[in-house]
Amino acid sequence: MKAESANKSPGAGNIRTNKTCVLSQEKMDRYLRDGYLYPIDVLTHEEVRQARARVEAVEAAHGGSFPRAWGHKPHVIFPWLDALVAHPAILDVIEGLLGPDILCWSSRFFIKAQKDGGFVSWHQDLPYWGLDASEGVVTAWLALSPSTRENGVMKVIPGSHRKLVRHREAAANNLLRRGQEVAVDVDENAAVAMELAPGQMSLHHGLIFHGSDESHAVERRIGYAIRYIPASLRTLEGLPRDTATLVRGEDRYGNFELLPRPTRDLDPVCVEAHRRASEISEQIREMAAQRHDGMVPGM
Repeated sequence: MKAESANKSPGAGNIRTNKTCVLSQEKMDRYLRDGYLYPIDVLTHEEVRQARARVEAVEAAHGGSFPRAWGHKPHVIFPWLDALVAHPAILDVIEGLLGPDILCWSSRFFIKAQKDGGFVSWHQDLPYWGLDASEGVVTAWLALSPSTRENGVMKVIPGSHRKLVRHREAAANNLLRRGQEVAVDVDENAAVAMELAPGQMSLHHGLIFHGSDESHAVERRIGYAIRYIPASLRTLEGLPRDTATLVRGEDRYGNFELLPRPTRDLDPVCVEAHRRASEISEQIREMAAQRHDGMVPGM
């Protein structure tokens, strides 16, 4: 029998603060209050160099860009990305917020070239993920190149993670697949640009308003977004059982189908698991989007 999730609360989510975390209590409190935290040093210069070289090798072998078919959960098919999502320096931080039993729900590259028109509209993530918004969902955005105002750094609106809002789907040239954006006014003057050096990461809550502008710099922006959830989290009722990777602790709940860990690039077993996971995710996203209005209080 599956264990039941406990201690759920609305709004910012049930973040389990851990006083042995590498983050100070002040920084954990700041994350709870504002919905984001940066910069956090996690990778060495050599780790960044190797990771970026591998990304660019994949791009060079596939026409100059990371293959779209591998865009969702590429850590399932590449051991070097699996090593990133399970990196101890990252998980030591995440454990302080989510507890000791951690799943990597997904990962994705966000890469911008100079003046390619790509931007990300102001949006919240959870309406399209089909995950229970009462639990903690944390995105670690890892910089493999400088992330600056000039090359389209990610921006957030402090404190906007406390409630779910209606979205619309209309933006063009959007790096988001559905082009979603919040259907409420956003005070651009309140935005915080989370500039990062290579090897640093930022954290943001699944409900915070975030987005980014077009790049105007020569230097490419290469970011790897890793989404972590506590093992106790569930998908919304009525949605298919989703997939995830156990990266720390144990799974005592069985709410997600656990994915295999790759031992070599493009192992056939992992490629098939990745294909199935992508199909399930697409189905969930479509169903979650249709149910979005019903998730917004008062609608």
